[in-house]
Amino acid sequence: MCDKKELKFSIFVLYSLAEKWKMSPPEVYKILNSTGIFDDYVIKCYDVLHTQGKEYLVEDITDFARKKGVNV
Repeated sequence: MCDKKELKFSIFVLYSLAEKWKMSPPEVYKILNSTGIFDDYVIKCYDVLHTQGKEYLVEDITDFARKKGVNV
């Protein structure tokens, strides 16, 4: 379970990735959730990730998703 600030950050990440990947936020959530990226990276590493800019976050998570076999 995450707190309010982590939830807001997660929503920001979902919408940012959806824009970049040209998908809907629910589609992005499915990908991030099924690969463990959402809980094990976005939420778990919130303290570090929330200090980064949008471009960096999108590229970093996109690279991580590709390493997990996601075609984005």
